[in-house]
Amino acid sequence: MRGTTVLPGTPSRTPRDGELPMHRLEVPAPDAPPFAVGTFDTIGPMSRASFPHRHTFHEIVHVTGGTGTHVVDLARWELRPPHLCVIAPGQVHHWDGARDLQGSVLLFTDDFLLDHPADRELLRRLSERPWLTLDEPTHARIGGLIAELHEEHRRGEAGVETVLRALLHVLVVRAARLTATPAAPPPARSGAVAEEFVRLAGRTDHRLWSVRAYAERIGVTPGYLTEAVKAATGRTPSQLVRQARTQEAQRLLAKTELTVRQVANRVGFDDAAYFCRFFRRETGASPGAFRRAAGRSQ
Repeated sequence: MRGTTVLPGTPSRTPRDGELPMHRLEVPAPDAPPFAVGTFDTIGPMSRASFPHRHTFHEIVHVTGGTGTHVVDLARWELRPPHLCVIAPGQVHHWDGARDLQGSVLLFTDDFLLDHPADRELLRRLSERPWLTLDEPTHARIGGLIAELHEEHRRGEAGVETVLRALLHVLVVRAARLTATPAAPPPARSGAVAEEFVRLAGRTDHRLWSVRAYAERIGVTPGYLTEAVKAATGRTPSQLVRQARTQEAQRLLAKTELTVRQVANRVGFDDAAYFCRFFRRETGASPGAFRRAAGRSQ
């Protein structure tokens, strides 16, 4: 996906005033697969960043040691390893007071999932409840799979990308089983449309805050999009767009110092007063009250 990867040493994009940093995946060459695996030390200091930020890529973290807190969006998770954590593109996260952090980190873009596109939906669902505490047998199985990924990536022999995708697929499916998330069947046309809508709605593209804009991006009519999404999710695109706008507004209010007017603009509202009414209706609190409560919980 264009813009999701960079070559080593590429300067980070300077965030707009009040905007959260957006990290892209470093790859060693322009034609290298958009995938990386390593320990917290070999991946580098950004793997344990202590400031709120986002990614253009998926991240799976297998924590085997350490203390502190992992903050994902508005939830705080105390470290009591072993854990498995899934972070989706666009989610906000950081490590708070982490000490002696040990384990493995896997980074990959949507493009890397081309052999198993249904894994995108599994990863999205996992990211909604991202912090999994593992019992010893599960910890051993997960660790074994990640060790295979490490070794395959390190050796880089013929067919390495195919093997990495296969092993990653097994890891995603087994992680999904831990939360009773069923593997999705290969999507039909309407299912593929719904899957693409859900994928886009999980991102923070400020040009896509209406059902019509999503329909145009996907290449279908708003009516067809509504039918497909409702059949697949039981909810209308309008409901899911409201949810996405609300969640993004909560992230910006909790994690940045943008004014309420600026937050309103970032989530597609020209009228700050209308945004405040929308936010109160969706959350039961004003933007100011939500920000104060979020500040007290940090």
